[in-house]
Parts: sequence; structure tokens; C-alpha cells
Amino acid sequence: MSPVKKSASKRRRAAVSIRDVARRARVSIATVSRAVNRISTVDPELAKRVWKAVDEVGYVPNTQARALVSGRSHILGLIVSEITNPFFPELVQEFENLAVAQGYEVMIGSTNYDPVRTESLIRRMLQRGVDGVAIMTFGIEEELVKKLVEREFPLVFVDAGPELPNIRVLKVDYGQGIREAVQHLAALGHRQIAFISGPLRMRSAVARRDAFRKAMREVGLAASARHIVEGDHTMEGGMTAIERLTALPELPTAVLCSNDMTAIGVLHGLYETTHKVPRDISVVGFDDIHLVQFMLPPLTTVQMSCKDLATAAVQALRAGIEPDHPKAAQKEWPIPTRLVVRKSTDFPRGTLPALSKSAARRRTDA
Repeated sequence: MSPVKKSASKRRRAAVSIRDVARRARVSIATVSRAVNRISTVDPELAKRVWKAVDEVGYVPNTQARALVSGRSHILGLIVSEITNPFFPELVQEFENLAVAQGYEVMIGSTNYDPVRTESLIRRMLQRGVDGVAIMTFGIEEELVKKLVEREFPLVFVDAGPELPNIRVLKVDYGQGIREAVQHLAALGHRQIAFISGPLRMRSAVARRDAFRKAMREVGLAASARHIVEGDHTMEGGMTAIERLTALPELPTAVLCSNDMTAIGVLHGLYETTHKVPRDISVVGFDDIHLVQFMLPPLTTVQMSCKDLATAAVQALRAGIEPDHPKAAQKEWPIPTRLVVRKSTDFPRGTLPALSKSAARRRTDA
């Protein structure tokens, strides 16, 4: 497009006003203003008509003017742990899609598990005037929480937060999904089940490890101390952990991992050995990132839905921001987990069902 055409296009957009929208939608200017500012008392049919007119005339609301009038920026802050773990980009995408659909923009930051960076990110978001921040790091430190909650500012945490009016918490039910994973492995006949945790300085990593121990007790199995290995939620950490486990005199027949990145590292580490998945060792992950469906074999994993987390985070922030929000009094949002069974788990080696399957395969191949 030539500079002259670009300039003309800008002038046309600038010439479109809220009056043009009101005229096209056949409503008052006040109704357009309330609809554009997402005021909940506007009749849904009227709001739909207004937004259709906004699209038709090419009206661009002035967000700075809206912020001055409403006292709110209509921007939500989202802080995640690390952008290199596919779980977090998936979470960011879901969060942004939901927020935008509900009239909010999103400011995003990544901490790489650094408390100093986390504090800096939140301070920067406050300076930019965001309406609230969802801190989805699964490992924020207590001292940092205390610093943040001194302000009367809407914050959403995962797993834990102080009981204050401006704080809301997403409570992940780690126990349910991990219980289903252990029961699944036990039903297949596994008795020697190992667990690779996340960094135990993180509350969520401790919660997942403790959920594993409890689930093992519930099915009458002992969780051997040497079969519980601390990892770091990375693929490299998974490779290191499986090296330790395969060096033991008594090899576990199944490994449950604290996240999918660890499990992918375990699969890669075992590929370099004579131990095959799931023939020799069954592997289970946690998170259900999109990638694990395409691993070889496709990974059995505990699903912690990014969509559930994002939906709850947006709703919890809006509950803290909007005085008339229907869930303004709610302080906790439950996040369920569930097992998704794929091809990385099977009967343990040497058992009758495993031997029968092997014999059947040989007959088919012959």
C-alpha cells in the first residue's frame, strides 16, 4: 500500500466515532459505551448488536480513554515459570484466548524459577497498571508472597496463597490423577514402581511426591526410598534420573514422573539402553502436553488441563477485579487431574500376561 493510501486509511479510521456505532446499532451512545466497556448489565442481545456495528464501521475503542473512565486498564498479567516447557506456552495460549474473548488484554512474563525475576516482573506489571496478575509458577516462595500481598491488588496463585481478600488460589488435585496412575500400574501387575519428583524446594513437587507415596500405601505397596529420585522437571533431569534407576540391582518395572518433560527424558534415556518401553519398563508422565501424544510410544500421563487452569485463572482474576462478578466471594478454584492411558504402559516383564502377549506377537509375525 502506498503512503498516500495508508494515510487515507488512517484518516478514515480516525473519522469513525462512537456516534457512528450508535447510529448503525440503533442504540444510544451510552449503550455503546457500556457494551464496549463490558458492563455486565447490558442486555446480551444489545451488546451483540453493538459489537456487530463496531466491526461493520471499523470503530477502534480508545483503551486509554476507557481506562481513565473506568479506573481499570482491562489488562491481565500472566507470569509462568519457563517458556521452554511446552506446558506453559499451551497455558499462555488458552489464557490469552479466554481473556481476549472477555474484553481483556494480556501482559506475559516468564520467571525461569528465579524469585528476583518474579518480583521484578510483578513490579513492572503493577507499573504498567494491569488490573490483576495470575502467578502460574507452581513454585513461588513464601517470602515473595508476603511482599506481594502487602498491596491490595488481585493476585491468583497455584496451590497456595495467604488468606487475604485480594488473593485467590487454584487448588490442583494432584492426588486424584496420581492415584489413578498408581492404580492403573498396580492393576497391570506392577509392584516395583519408581517415582521421579520435581525439585523438592517447590511446593507442587512435594505435593506430587507425597500423593505418590499415599497412593502406593492405598494399593498395599511399599514405596522404596531408593526408587524415589529427585529430578528437576527437565528432559535432561529425566535422563539423569533414569540412569540412576537402571543402575540399581533391582530394576523397577514402572516409572511415574512428576511432569511430562521428565518422562520424555526417561524415554530418551531408556532408548540408549537395552530396556524397552513398555516391554521392560512402563513410563507415566504428568501434565499431558500436546507433544506426548506423538512420542514413541505415545505417553500415558496424568492430565492437568491447561484449559481448566486458564479458565479458572481468568475467572479468579475477574472475581477479584469486578465488584459485581458472580463469584467475587469465591477464594479457591479446584483443578481436577485424571489419567490418560496410551501406549507407554503394559504388563510387567516376565508376568504371564506379558509372556502371553509376546507369544501372540511371535505367532502373528510368523
